[in-house]
Amino acid sequence: MELLTVTEKDGTDYKLYELSGGFNAYTLVNVASKIYSSIQKTNVVLDMANVTELDAAAIGVIMAAHNDSEETGKKLYLLSISNEVDRQLLATGFKEEFNIISSVTEVA
Repeated sequence: MELLTVTEKDGTDYKLYELSGGFNAYTLVNVASKIYSSIQKTNVVLDMANVTELDAAAIGVIMAAHNDSEETGKKLYLLSISNEVDRQLLATGFKEEFNIISSVTEVA
């Protein structure tokens, strides 16, 4: 099982979480509560360029954070998604629901 490394950074109007490794049911506890807490206060950017695994539980975390963002008036962004993340999001049929960006300058 590959671990998930989470690096947290503050932007001017967002919180950035750089994720690296496997984002799955075993590793999501490292980041889920941080995302849920942050989305109440500011926009959240998940840098997913280095995510090597994404399972249904992790997609559930992303969907819940996306729904929370709509309720709070904030936005959840997925930055530079890896091929694995792209493949998994396409499989769910919800890829178009997410704000996928290629640079933090796109955070509005």
